Amino acid sequence: MEYYSWILAFHVISVLSWMAMLFYLPRLFVYHVENSDKKDFVDVVKIQEYKIYKYIGMPAMWTTIISGIAMIYLAPELFKSGAWLHAKLTVVFLLIIYSFSLEYFRKQLEENKCKRSGKFFRAYNEIPTLFAILIVTYVVVKVVSVTFTLAMVLLFAFIIYMIMKPKRVKNAQ
Repeated sequence: MEYYSWILAFHVISVLSWMAMLFYLPRLFVYHVENSDKKDFVDVVKIQEYKIYKYIGMPAMWTTIISGIAMIYLAPELFKSGAWLHAKLTVVFLLIIYSFSLEYFRKQLEENKCKRSGKFFRAYNEIPTLFAILIVTYVVVKVVSVTFTLAMVLLFAFIIYMIMKPKRVKNAQ
């Protein structure tokens, strides 16, 4: 157990780096899509998208996973501490899927084949925030509140709806 705290510290640092990519890459996608007519700008954004995903996001995701597995290996009793760890791991699994989806969109954008809008990527950018709120709450509180989880999902569904809904055009009279 003497190494557990060191691994935990490394795990938290890895999560922070991974989340930086998860929060920022979809924002780059917004800039990319909304400035597609500016080739020089898009060329720079493509480089940023590639580097943040390949050099920051993926290494951070894998070190998060590996350090998480190491912590569970060193403290298997965590699985007996309640449903919070299972809920956290479920959301982490969804976050991993989300990470790979970002690479899918990055490749589409790199090849100029993406048909998604800036609005879509603004809404898509809300997902890691929801997942982060759920994960941190489960870990800190060590309880899975169905009410809290449902409230957060509904709140973010509303936020995404507000982002995606068509803007009303005012009639000029």
